[in-house]
Amino acid sequence: MVVELTVRRLFCDQDSCPRRTFVEQVDGLTVRYGRYTPGLLAVLGAVGLALAGSAGARLARVLQVAISRVALISLVMALPEPVLVCPRVLGIDDFATRRGHHYGTCLVDLETHRVIDLLPGRTVEVVREWLRAHPGVEIICRDRSGAYAEAAREGAPDAVQVADRWHLWHNLGRAVDKTVIRLRRGWTPAPATPQERAAPLAEPAESRLVTRTRDRHTAVHALMDHGATITVITRELHLDYKTVRRYMQAHDAEDLLGLGPSGRYGVLDRHADYLVRRFTEGCHRADLLHRELQARGVLTSERTVRRFVQRLREGGSAPAKAAPTPRKVAGLLLTHPDEHTEQNRLQLKELRERCPELATTGDLVAGFAKVLVNRLGADEIDSWIVTAKDGGIAELVSFADGLTRDLAAVHAGVTLEWSSGQVEGQNNRIKLFKRQTYGRAGLPFLRKRVICG
Repeated sequence: MVVELTVRRLFCDQDSCPRRTFVEQVDGLTVRYGRYTPGLLAVLGAVGLALAGSAGARLARVLQVAISRVALISLVMALPEPVLVCPRVLGIDDFATRRGHHYGTCLVDLETHRVIDLLPGRTVEVVREWLRAHPGVEIICRDRSGAYAEAAREGAPDAVQVADRWHLWHNLGRAVDKTVIRLRRGWTPAPATPQERAAPLAEPAESRLVTRTRDRHTAVHALMDHGATITVITRELHLDYKTVRRYMQAHDAEDLLGLGPSGRYGVLDRHADYLVRRFTEGCHRADLLHRELQARGVLTSERTVRRFVQRLREGGSAPAKAAPTPRKVAGLLLTHPDEHTEQNRLQLKELRERCPELATTGDLVAGFAKVLVNRLGADEIDSWIVTAKDGGIAELVSFADGLTRDLAAVHAGVTLEWSSGQVEGQNNRIKLFKRQTYGRAGLPFLRKRVICG
């Protein structure tokens, strides 16, 4: 089919006009300086928004359209942005443009589930100025970040701040992790027999990682004793800020290493019965037992097996079954009781009986979960805070103090239906777009794809 289009060519007779001639345009069919029809531009724009540069150019070639990845990115950047309507309910969260170095802020309309803007940075000033330029926000859902809380107070003082429930649970989980690590010696079983206490095996040689961890812990706490701040310690020891903070929070090096009285043998704990039976049958050679374990798919060294056999030769028993790791215990405390297996229920019951503080922690976790899941309101969360402070668990007392400092937002979080779930979903979408571009395009292109896509 051939379409014949007749248009008028116009001339300008003014000498001062730089344009001597021009042609009238047909709406929906032609554009000035256009090399593509509006229909094809719409197709290429959709391809660029979905697949970005290189992948979009490959798909365009399949569609018999010759366009480079750079031209496709330029075409996407030229797309008009939707008109920004100030949302009534705003979700705020950060995202990483380069994790650990550069971050931005994602703003989502929680009623329409659309991203309305991406801001360069996550500082108080950036968010505050955006809120002041777009008045009308009534509810702001955010994480526990102090920067976003301050920005919301200054930029939208009349808005109700809502602390996201997932972040509240996440903060509680971190407090429980610290508590379990501190209480590990309270629920770790002692050696099984008097012979084991009388004739313990020589400790295995420490690895370079273990030695380095102990040395760093000693150095960090020595500087702490002299009153050094975390910034000074970071500069003196040439360590990352987060690493120094982790060393400062650990009471001793074992908290960082995860070593305990019954955790030395690791992989052999699950095969102790087999090794004891073979030893009883008369196989006392560590090299033979090591080969048998390898045949069973066990990855361990002959030296570890030799230490195990040496203990049996000295008249002791097999090492006691390794106690659950702190991560495992924290998981037991934070998991809904209905999702526990029978074995996990028995294990948790035994741990609670061994360590009363662990039982108190479990009761507080269960109470907080009940308040969050059922959104019981301000009175219940206030009652929980009082109970947590009276419980005497230092880590949970600190967590309760944090809730008190952000109490209005926490009250709204356990009362209102709004949360930052939509913002977290958009963050996953942003990560997908970042991986598709492979670093070729910066925040402006990422923002265009997120807003227009």
